[in-house]
Amino acid sequence: MGEPAGIGGEIALKAWLRRGEGVPAFYLIDDPDRLTALAARLGWAVPVQAIDAGSGAPAVFANALPVLPVGGKLGAEPGRPETADAALVIGAIDRAVTDVQAGRAAALVTNPINKEALYRAGFPHPGHTEYLGELAGRLYGTSGITPVMMLASPQLRVVPITIHLALRRAIEVLTSAMIVTAGRVTHLALQRDFGIAAPVLAVAGLNPHAGEGGSLGHEDLEIVAPAITELRAAGIDARGPLAADTMFHEAARQSYDAALCMYHDQALIPIKTLDFDGAVNVTLGLPFIRTSPDHGTAFGIAGQGLARPDSLIAALRLAAETAARRRGG
Repeated sequence: MGEPAGIGGEIALKAWLRRGEGVPAFYLIDDPDRLTALAARLGWAVPVQAIDAGSGAPAVFANALPVLPVGGKLGAEPGRPETADAALVIGAIDRAVTDVQAGRAAALVTNPINKEALYRAGFPHPGHTEYLGELAGRLYGTSGITPVMMLASPQLRVVPITIHLALRRAIEVLTSAMIVTAGRVTHLALQRDFGIAAPVLAVAGLNPHAGEGGSLGHEDLEIVAPAITELRAAGIDARGPLAADTMFHEAARQSYDAALCMYHDQALIPIKTLDFDGAVNVTLGLPFIRTSPDHGTAFGIAGQGLARPDSLIAALRLAAETAARRRGG
């Protein structure tokens, strides 16, 4: 469901309307009455059908949007989040993960959440990715899960090593171990989920021109380069540190399968410039498949029918492709 005050509901409705374009069958965990009212307000002919746990959502999908009731009524209006909805937002995530764990669904696709509203309700995690890592450990009985965020599109895949931190703080916390962990998780995911037998990782330098031998900062010599050496010793084809200003043009992108970037904007600016509407957020390192649109809640246009569903559709397709690959089909 994601944040009910955002565009999640309407892009899900639009994705269903485009089901004839090869959109994989999906069901939504949400309030069926809310979605019915939203479709009516926007003038879209989307029949909504409430389903029970474990019912045949794919059969329903051809003629109606299957919705598993979230278990309560939502108070948010478009563009106006309600703190009281936080429990249902989190509950939808929990239910989705348990459905995947139980085999009722092949993968989890999350619509954007509003972290500020969740924080006001006492949500202790920085975001979706971190919460899913904690939830996976709890439900699957595994420890040491390190979820890694990847943004993927046909043109580029990027992994930010540090994510939602102020730039000064990101530089302070960056370590070789963080780069190595992300590199290992990314390497395995590229093999298992993207079908790349021998992945190549491009590792961006932190400083301009990758530090120019220390004249523009020592972090690339002391933190990034040792991580690359360790990855290569583990049999992973990691290359760098590379100057970030020259590693994202078209010819350079042909030489690697994913880029490890040292901070949020170093990763997200190039991919959003290349494919703003079609990029997908993928969480690597989990025992289940999770994708998400690579955009936020878009409160400014919520409820107006203006939001494009392209990134959600891309997330649904990538989730289905990954699930098929893991099944060997």
